[in-house]
Parts: sequence; C-alpha cells; structure tokens
Amino acid sequence: MEKAFKNLIRNELSYLCNSRLLLAVSGGLDSVALLHLCKEAKLDFAVAHCNFNLRGKESDADERFVKELAKETETEVFSQNFDTEKYAEDKGFSIQMAARDLRYHWFEELRLQHKFDFVLTAHHANDDLETFLINLVRGTGLEGLSGIKTENKKVIRPLLQFSRKEIEAYVKEQHIEWREDSSNASIKYLRNKIRHDMVPLFEELNPEFLKSFLQTQSHLKESQDLVEDYISLIYPETVKKGKLGYELDIAFLQKIPNTKSVLYQLLKSFGFTEWNDVHNLLRAQPGKMVFSATHRLIKDREKLILTELPSETHNQDFLIEENEEFVMLPIGTFTFSEVKEIEEKAKNCIYVDPELLEYPLVVRKWRKGDYFYPFGMKGKKKLSDFFKDKKLSIPEKENSWLLCSGEKIVWVINQRADSRFAIGSPDQKILKITCNL
Repeated sequence: MEKAFKNLIRNELSYLCNSRLLLAVSGGLDSVALLHLCKEAKLDFAVAHCNFNLRGKESDADERFVKELAKETETEVFSQNFDTEKYAEDKGFSIQMAARDLRYHWFEELRLQHKFDFVLTAHHANDDLETFLINLVRGTGLEGLSGIKTENKKVIRPLLQFSRKEIEAYVKEQHIEWREDSSNASIKYLRNKIRHDMVPLFEELNPEFLKSFLQTQSHLKESQDLVEDYISLIYPETVKKGKLGYELDIAFLQKIPNTKSVLYQLLKSFGFTEWNDVHNLLRAQPGKMVFSATHRLIKDREKLILTELPSETHNQDFLIEENEEFVMLPIGTFTFSEVKEIEEKAKNCIYVDPELLEYPLVVRKWRKGDYFYPFGMKGKKKLSDFFKDKKLSIPEKENSWLLCSGEKIVWVINQRADSRFAIGSPDQKILKITCNL
C-alpha cells in the first residue's frame, strides 16, 4: 500500500509535494495510517486533533495518544476541545452533524491562520460506499450518488481509492498502534448500522461488492460530469446576473429538453425542495413565487428572478439630519452640496430647493398608498401606478427607496424627483443630492 500511495501522490496529487499540509488525525486506524503514509512520502505536514468530549476519559485518552504520536514522529500538533453536545443543542443539529461542523470550521481557521495549503482527511473507499448507501436510503439525486470527492476545494482525501481492509493490513504489517473508537460498534448511528448490518449482506451476495460499487460509482461520476458540462454549455444562454439577483430566461428554458432537471441543476445550491412548484413557475401568472429557507424564485413577465430573502434592513427607516454633507447608510451613501447652478443631469442625483426641506429627512421603502408629483408630469401619481408604467419587477419595486421630507416624497431614488421641491427661479439656493445605492 505504501508504494501505491506514493504513486498516487506522484502521479495524481503531485501538488501536495510542494504544499504545507494539515492532517486531521483522530487516533483511529485510518487517520494514523494516513499520518505514517505521509511521513514515508516525505510530505510537509502538521497534525490537527479534535476532542469532541463525547466519550469521557476515552476522548481524553485519544487526545493524549495523538499528541504522543506527533511527538514520536516529530510532527507539530494542534488540539482543540469542543462542547459538542451544547453546540448541537444550540444549532438544532444531530451530534454527528455538530461534530462535522465544528471540525471543518476549525480546520479552516487553522489553515488560514498558519498558512496551510490543504487539509487532508483519511476517508477511504468504505466510507464512500457507506455515504452512498446513506444517501440512497434518505433519497438523493445523481450528485448524492456520485460519492465523496477526492478533492473538494481545500480538503483532500488521498485514501479514497483504498479499502478499509488494505489500510488495516498496512497498519498491522508495519506494527503501527492506533486507538479504537468504542462508538464505532454501536448501531444506533445510521452509518454504523449500514457498516455492520447492510454491507456484510451485500458482500454475501457478491464478495467483490466494494469493487463493483467503485466501478458503478465511476460511471455515475462520469454521468454527473456530463450533466455539469451540459449545464455549463447552456448557462450563458439561460442565466444572467442582474442587480437584484439572477435572471433565468423563460423562453429559452421552455425550448430545451428536460427543463425540470435543468432547473434543479441550476438552482440546487439555493435550498429549494418543491421542484414541481419551481417547474410550474414557467407557466404561472407574473408575481407567483416559490421560497426556500434563504431565497425566493419569482415569475416575472419573461424571466424567473432569483433573489435572497429580504434582510433586516428591508423595511427599516433611516434619518438624515440637517447640515450633513456625507451620509453612509446600510443601503448606500448620500452626498449633499450647495451648487450655483444645475449641472448636467444624472440618474443618481437631483437638484432641489433646500428651503422646502423639512429635517430630518427620511430614507425608507415605498408603501401602499404612497403618491408623489413626478417631475416633468402634471398632477400626482400613485407609486404603484408609476412602477406599473415602468414595468418594474417585484424585486425592483421592493428595492425602490424613497427620500422623504415630512410626509412628502422628495425623490423616488434614482428614478424620478418630485416636482414640489424643484428649483423655481435662477436666484434660489440649489442643493444637489447624490445617492449611490
């Protein structure tokens, strides 16, 4: 196995030879084997150990073992204690999910703080098989069946092509000691139940089950690559980045085959689950929406608009006091300056009579029933009608901010000024207001 590992590093992961690496070492069979293999391959690495405090004295003994192992191999070691049960309770996570979250967040902190290039974990082929079966039991798409990636951003898993039996044989052959996690024997966790109950049944039916699985998974990964290539090809024709989010071309989506699957591939990262509702938006009335926990998809006239859910500042009012020259707000910046004459007009500035302003000025979102006197038009107009005439989408309406003086609208910001505050004669004071949202 040592020879195969060195060949893997040399031929497929050669960049690791010139990198500073952080090895996740629990003290168990797999991670201890990875440490020794990296040592034999003369890689530059340090060790990171997580004590999740879930098994009392046994967890502490694991920590001492890893520290002693690092000392014996002359390796720098980082160790961190976590209150995993409290973290799980606070976040509403399972213990396993909490441990995973804590582990990877800490690894990334260490990587950035100490300038490690990559984090190495000891996941192997059997872990990949168990993850496949877990996803299969819970329900998943093609991506979930494609397995654990050898390279995932800054996390590298160099043992994925090796089985647990190969790793165990290597450790025993080299007379390497490791720690056995007693919780691995418990079948109260789904992964352990699959490992101890399901996999042996499959191996009874096919002694080469792991090998067959790896071949099948290889085909699934190729299929997933094909899907991703197709999505990359049609992406420029389908999606455009707008000011308020992503815009998906409805006409183009309706022309291509497998539209529902394409929508899934495009939007799967945004937390949607009701894919029939997402697909039905293509033929829904304008204004119809589908929500995820973090985003919403809105049917507009000719496009679907993907935006984040409104933030806490969405309906907040902001005050601007008199004599302010520059004001920075969460939504943007305002500049106030007296000028001698009206300069060239621009979308992001207006010229008003400062004597007509009532302070503090208020910056707020538009509300139902708001009206103003649009500059260049006669009479007053409801903002809802003004937006309708301009054919604004729902997100554009929602992100329309107003500059108000008392109960009066001074400016539908970056859209239209109110004529009631216009300059009446050349000898008046002129206040230039500029806004950059």
